[in-house]
Amino acid sequence: MTNNSYIGVFDSGIGGLTVVKSIIESMPNENIIYFGDTAHVPYGTRSPRQVTEYVLSDVKFINTFDIKAIVIACNTADSIARVKVEELYDLPVFGVVDPASKRAAEVTKNNKIGVIATNATIKSESYKAAIAKYNKDAEVFGVPCPLLVPLVENGRFHKGDIVIETVIKEYLDPLMEKGVDTLVLGCTHYPLLMEIIEGLYPSINIISSSGVAAETLKQNLEENGLISETESFDRKYFVSDDAEGFMRQAKVFMGDALGGEVEQVNLD
Repeated sequence: MTNNSYIGVFDSGIGGLTVVKSIIESMPNENIIYFGDTAHVPYGTRSPRQVTEYVLSDVKFINTFDIKAIVIACNTADSIARVKVEELYDLPVFGVVDPASKRAAEVTKNNKIGVIATNATIKSESYKAAIAKYNKDAEVFGVPCPLLVPLVENGRFHKGDIVIETVIKEYLDPLMEKGVDTLVLGCTHYPLLMEIIEGLYPSINIISSSGVAAETLKQNLEENGLISETESFDRKYFVSDDAEGFMRQAKVFMGDALGGEVEQVNLD
């Protein structure tokens, strides 16, 4: 492992690209391996056993490269399988749940925090446990939002779109009635909904798990002298199904920041 080794990032599909984009914005010269398990997306509706099986397969593939850190860019995978990954691999492992929980625990003023995420993430209560580590007085309200990911992946994330705005209000209005002053976007697709949510609820603190995960990774790499020193970079993207479809969606998520081609691989 050197400072020019790859950062390995994986997700059940395309949402983890919001983490990759945040990493590139803060550390533009890093070499990155991304794997999207598009053959098994979504993880958010799977059993914990199945999610763990998929995650270990993902990490096994990523670890075939020269990796200096693993980033679990999927809230469901992080909630369910991170401990197992840390047990099996002698590498720094970064998730999205703990950094977002820490930030939410710090910024809330009334100790009422809302979390929106997939069914599996909410059911795991990972955010409730993580937030409690940093703020024992915080009250956490989790809301599963199964309709948001398919809407985002179908391009329904633009301000003024009555469909996505109606669905968001259906999920978030009850949280507002509970008086939450801080909202955690507990799915890596949800940063694309930031502008809409800010427009509907301008007074709430919004925490993107993607953004704070990248911040935490950068801080750790700096502390350990592992920030890339090269002025060039190498980015490789792999999926387990439909590379062409992934590439089309990736441009929506990342625009010109993608900086690499997408290759389909068979993990079996």
